Amino acid sequence: MADAPRWVAVGRVGRPHGLKGEFVVERPSEAEERFAVGARVYAGGEPAEVVSAKRSGGRLVIRLDRDVPRGVELELPAEELPPPEEGSYYAFQLVGLSVEEEGGRVLGAVEEVEPGVANDVLRLDSGAGLPLVEDCVREVDLEAGRITVAPGFALD
Repeated sequence: MADAPRWVAVGRVGRPHGLKGEFVVERPSEAEERFAVGARVYAGGEPAEVVSAKRSGGRLVIRLDRDVPRGVELELPAEELPPPEEGSYYAFQLVGLSVEEEGGRVLGAVEEVEPGVANDVLRLDSGAGLPLVEDCVREVDLEAGRITVAPGFALD
């Protein structure tokens, strides 16, 4: 199954909004164009088109061209994402990378990147959590498969 696309979540179907089939998008991508009218996302592996989009109370509210149950991930194939800017990366690219402190102490591997209010958190297979902030994360080397962090930041 090496040819199967790697799916990247860009949001999730949240609570209904109004009576016309609209819903709040939970954890929406920061790239607003992904939910513009006419944009395509995948829900349950099947394409769906955004037919309306607006902000309500600061939250993104959309309607798709078909019904999608609450809790379903809204995804895109990874190859459809534009390349990140120089020195940037997508959160999904960090999953699986080895994390070590400056000085070489290995802390574990990234299991997931949790969205946070102030900053995202790298959750490691060791159970530790690291804030995804510049003071903590010194270097992300995707080619080497490694993230180097400053000592003293691991949250248990």
